[in-house]
Amino acid sequence: MKVAGLGFRAQASVASLRSALQAAGNSTGLSALATAEDKAHAPALLQLAKELGLPVIAVPLTALQQQTATASPYVPARYGSHSLAEAAALAAAGPGARLLAARAVSADSLATAAIAENTGL
Repeated sequence: MKVAGLGFRAQASVASLRSALQAAGNSTGLSALATAEDKAHAPALLQLAKELGLPVIAVPLTALQQQTATASPYVPARYGSHSLAEAAALAAAGPGARLLAARAVSADSLATAAIAENTGL
């Protein structure tokens, strides 16, 4: 399973999310998009998911806080004070998942994306 985790500000557009996903690279074969449960119904995210034909996984805050991800001074403590994109990707991909690369930032700096993969080995 290969999941793209997305973190974004409220004013992020579909273009912002798309830019972050493209910057993250290696998005071929994605199974889903993931983010914090309180962001999972954002219109821009839902539009991107529709365009890509992918489901959105709403990751509970407790699962985000348990992930080992890059620290970020911009991420609120409720998400564990580390990369929301990385934590969401890892949590959604399941136990044993690994990041394919560190988070990437959109051109307008309003969104981040990270891709995690779980090969089940």
